[in-house]
Amino acid sequence: MKSIAIIDYGVGNLYSVEKALRCFTDEVIITEEAKDIANAGALVLPGVGSFEAGMHGLKIRNLIEPVQQFARSGKPLLGICLGAQILLSKGYEFGEFDGLGLIPGKVVKFPTLPAEAKIPHIGWNQITKAPASNWNASLLHDIPEQSHTYFVHSYVLVPDDPTHQFTLTTYGGYEFCSAVRKDNVYGTQFHPEKSGEVGLKIIENFIKLIP
Repeated sequence: MKSIAIIDYGVGNLYSVEKALRCFTDEVIITEEAKDIANAGALVLPGVGSFEAGMHGLKIRNLIEPVQQFARSGKPLLGICLGAQILLSKGYEFGEFDGLGLIPGKVVKFPTLPAEAKIPHIGWNQITKAPASNWNASLLHDIPEQSHTYFVHSYVLVPDDPTHQFTLTTYGGYEFCSAVRKDNVYGTQFHPEKSGEVGLKIIENFIKLIP
């Protein structure tokens, strides 16, 4: 099997993702080299932090185009948390910033929620199927509806096309898109690597997507 490349673009959360992947394969590398991305069988964009910092980290390492080219290859790509957000076209955290544009849409702050619903949204919450999503033979194959996954975020994914919504989650009475998918490109606002057995099953499913 070709390696799974975890992109190091200066925003942390690399080693917990690496540890989860290594539960199933030793073919895992952490890299900031374009050649490693091109040669990988799958790509993971982890990350915690701001949208601007994430895109800046990719830009100064000359990795924006290599990631976009990888997405066009048809091989599986997974963005996690910040890594999911920068898959979209625009982010509005501390200004307006261009994303990778792999999934048309924007990343915006949670709306005003009831006082008991603290922002950032931190902790376990349920994921359900978005109306147009099909979890069969995908990242979420055999994951039960209403499964709990772990979240840490203040901004939410808003894809332009509802068919790119993959999962939905409700917090403080507000339903938001908690994962996106466009063909071979997936993004989860939640952290599979911190989501217990369900998260490990998601990681295993991702590895099984490698051609």
